[in-house]
Amino acid sequence: PGLDELHDPFLMQDMHLAVARIETAIADQENILVYGDYDVDGTTSVALMSSYLKSYYPNVITYIPDRYEEGYGVSYKGIDFAADNSFTLIIALDCGIKAIEKVAYATKKGVDFIICDHHRPGPEIPKAVAVLDPKREDCLYPYDELCGCGIGFKLIQALAKNQHHSMDDLLPYLDLVATAIAADIVPMTGENRILAYYGLIVLNKAPRPGIRALIQHSKKELTISDVVFGIAPRINAAGRIKHGQYAVEILTETNLESAIELAK
Repeated sequence: PGLDELHDPFLMQDMHLAVARIETAIADQENILVYGDYDVDGTTSVALMSSYLKSYYPNVITYIPDRYEEGYGVSYKGIDFAADNSFTLIIALDCGIKAIEKVAYATKKGVDFIICDHHRPGPEIPKAVAVLDPKREDCLYPYDELCGCGIGFKLIQALAKNQHHSMDDLLPYLDLVATAIAADIVPMTGENRILAYYGLIVLNKAPRPGIRALIQHSKKELTISDVVFGIAPRINAAGRIKHGQYAVEILTETNLESAIELAK
């Protein structure tokens, strides 16, 4: 498969709105909260989006809900955290497509939402600034089997176009995308096949320090099965045993020694 076979991200419903809102936030020096679920797809999505934005804009932090206190998806506690700490934009990844009341609550508190989700919507779409979900009935995007991290990747691909970043600049993020595709067991077809293929090359040749720390004893070439059964359960364990934020920490760590400590 070739990277030139990836679809134009702006074919996705609301993509222009999402990019415009993020660019406004950056121009106005707003604080951006990158919010995601505590599983592999959610934590890789948050690591991907936050590390990409932080590469050229500092006012970005991450938020993973507590599995036991807040439960799955967008939480009122997370919205209150954003409002209380002057965050005016939440980018929610791998969740939010059914958070009708919570998005309305956030709007009352002056917090805007961009939702990047791959789950099937209910009868109503949340009234967010932008809702990126290829499973929306009104979305004509050519491929609807992306995982949450895949949709996050399409958003950074769209942002990159306007930042004059090339696809080569985005290749280092594909280890995260391939890990999410493997862990979420989405069909290995279309864009998933392309992203997983190139993501595996990154995983084998130049993985980020956090992933390198998780696989440091592996000498053989990693396959998708190795990601599903070796890397993914370790990332998933953080949210089950302690807190999903630890998974984001290791996936965004830039120092290998620190990553090895986190991996332990």
